[in-house]
Amino acid sequence: MLSAVKEFQGLSLVDLETINEACNWQRYEANEDIVRYHDHTNSAFFIAQGEIRVSYSALSGHEVILCDLSAGEMFGELTAIDGEPRSASVVAKISTLLACMPAAAFLNLISSNRQVAEAILKRLTGQIRRLTERVYDFSTLAVRNRIQAEILRLARNNMTVDNTAVISPAPTHLDVANFVSTHREAVTRELKHLAGESLVIRKGQDLHVLDVGRLADMVNEVRGCS
Repeated sequence: MLSAVKEFQGLSLVDLETINEACNWQRYEANEDIVRYHDHTNSAFFIAQGEIRVSYSALSGHEVILCDLSAGEMFGELTAIDGEPRSASVVAKISTLLACMPAAAFLNLISSNRQVAEAILKRLTGQIRRLTERVYDFSTLAVRNRIQAEILRLARNNMTVDNTAVISPAPTHLDVANFVSTHREAVTRELKHLAGESLVIRKGQDLHVLDVGRLADMVNEVRGCS
């Protein structure tokens, strides 16, 4: 199952077996905590099955969703590398099977396998780029534009054909609000507006984006991108 992890694709069976021997396997059920903000566990985690949510909750109780990750992804690498407390909480969204690698083994893997090291570096630089874009959006875009940008991000991850996308299942309005630091009512209003512009339509549990290119143009215009 580790062969499905993006950072391990292309590794030999011998390398995969070595990695497997360094891991402990644990299953978490839906809504079960995996790590908590500021705890001192240090393992890196590889998602073999299921889906997890990474978030931060303010003292006010407001939740900020950082990302959702599914099978083939990894998390927890920051603490495994720098030894600092966890920077966010992680919970299983559905029943999830994880390979858990202690920090010492993770650091040894990076230092001994150039292919894995390069994959981890690319992952970290990708995270920095995404976070930079998110900070820019939060600092410069109006709420409605941040909602549009989030729908565009989800659409690009769920492209079909002919410039359309199907987000299935559609996130709740509250989840979108927590991704872009607003309230549910603002998301409801903007989705109604996008539906009126023939850009999205709700069908059952799915959200269909009818013109991804046009939505991208809207977002790029307010970002100042060509």
